[in-house]
Parts: sequence; structure tokens; C-alpha cells
Amino acid sequence: MTNEATDVRSNANDQIAHAAKMIGSSEPRRKVFEEINRGKKRPKTVDEIAEKTGLDRIRVYQEARRLYNNRIVNQKKINGKIVYEKDDFYHQHKKKILRMAGNKVAMDKYPTKYNPRTPAVVVNLKIPQKKIDVKQLSIGDIDSFQKVKEIDPIPDVKYIPILEEVFKKGLQKVLGEQGTFKDWGGETDDLLSTRFLLGGKRRTVAFALKGRGKKGILTPGKMGKQGDQIQRLFRAPADVFILQYCGQIGESVLEQMQNLAIAKSYLYEKRVYYGIIDGQDTARIIQAYPECFE
Repeated sequence: MTNEATDVRSNANDQIAHAAKMIGSSEPRRKVFEEINRGKKRPKTVDEIAEKTGLDRIRVYQEARRLYNNRIVNQKKINGKIVYEKDDFYHQHKKKILRMAGNKVAMDKYPTKYNPRTPAVVVNLKIPQKKIDVKQLSIGDIDSFQKVKEIDPIPDVKYIPILEEVFKKGLQKVLGEQGTFKDWGGETDDLLSTRFLLGGKRRTVAFALKGRGKKGILTPGKMGKQGDQIQRLFRAPADVFILQYCGQIGESVLEQMQNLAIAKSYLYEKRVYYGIIDGQDTARIIQAYPECFE
């Protein structure tokens, strides 16, 4: 004879979740489970369960059999009749099981071995101000784009829906960068160049470019399949990090770039520059260097 035991110490949550999933949104199965676990009387015949639940005998037998096959209730024979009785473990947790049964939100939040849920931990890290050296750039600060200063910003300028690859090739011509830069899913940047002029010096710059494939205001969630393109940009071995988009760039993007610049400056103990080129500045670059964006 095989004795079955419920290991309530090692996998209680998994068993509770299994029972809730098994009962699901089936109202007949729920009624049968409730009736078997109701009151002090342990063994109950199919006829007794049917009378209390209002279900026919066949349906009671089907649902009780499913519960037994999943080891949620017990089954035995008394005087030649099949009877069902409560399992002590599931009887103890019946309210929790019934509360989660058919409730996807509750099931998703319930921690199990295969669906661990841990509370979010917020760590506030205070970095001494003297350890931080970052500077936000505008397009007018960049020597490589000095011709842009001749193009006045036009508040109501229409955004130019330029292809990312076209803008990248034009940008390479502006910088005098002849390297080859192919896109792939895990790249840190779209263009990395050591020919970027800033403050009269050559510096290494990493660009993230977003073309006309994106619509509306650019937010971090629209950048990369995992929304992590800005983080990947700041992994590049560069001193300057610039994001370009042919439309409006959301404030959350700039905020994230600032935070990553601070972290990089503190970690590497150096000055880090960052900035954005939105649709208006993209249009100014194209107007200032028409020969590069034919």
C-alpha cells in the first residue's frame, strides 16, 4: 500500500497555486470542492454532494474524480460506495484557494517556486557632488556642428522624417568619419567616432539614432525591444553621449541620460558629456550641411 503525503514545508505555495489553478473558473468544480471541505463530516457520497450542490450525480462524480486525480481531495470505498473526503492540507487553505481560483491577477501575484515574487527594494545612493563632473550639451556647444549656429531655430519648423541610415551616413560625412557601422540587435550605439570636436579637442562620441520608424514623442520605452537602448548607449567607451530623433524627445529620456551620465562620471572619475538632438535641431543640421544629406 502506498502512502501519499503532502509536503507542506517545502512547496506549500506551489500546491496551493496548483489547487487554485485546477479549480479555475469552473463553478461546478468549485461547488464540489467546497462541499467536500464543508463541516466536520469527513467522507461524503456522490449522492450527498449532489443533494447539497444541486448538481446531477454524473457531474459530481466527474468533478470529484478530477479533484482526486490531482490529489486535492481523498477518495475511498465504504460499504461498496465511493466516498470523497477532505485533505487536511487543502482544507486548511481552502479560503485562499477559492479566492485565487479563476482570479488571474491574484494568481500572478502569488509567489511560488516557478513564479517567485519579491518586494521591490529601493536603494538610495548618495554620491558626493564633488565626485560628479557632467555637462549637458546643446547643439551650439559642439564644434563639429559649428555651421548650425548660422541657422536660427524655427519654433514651428516641420520635422524632417529622415531615415536613420540616411542621417547616420550624413552625420559621418559631417564628422569626417569613414568607418563602417552596421546595426544589430545588441549594439551599444549606432555610431561611435573619435573625430568629434568639442571645446577645441577631439573626443570620443557615441550616438543613438532614432529614425522616422518611431512616431510621436520619444520615450525610453520606445527605445529598443526591451526599452534599454539608453542604458546600452552609456556602456560605450565614450566621453560624449548624444541621442538624436527626428521628432520631439520626452523629458524622461533626458532625465535618464542625466542619471546615467552621473553614474558613469562617478564610476570612471571623469567628465561625461550628454545631450539630445531633437527634430528641430535635426532639421538645422540638415540645412547647415546640405552637401552631406543629399
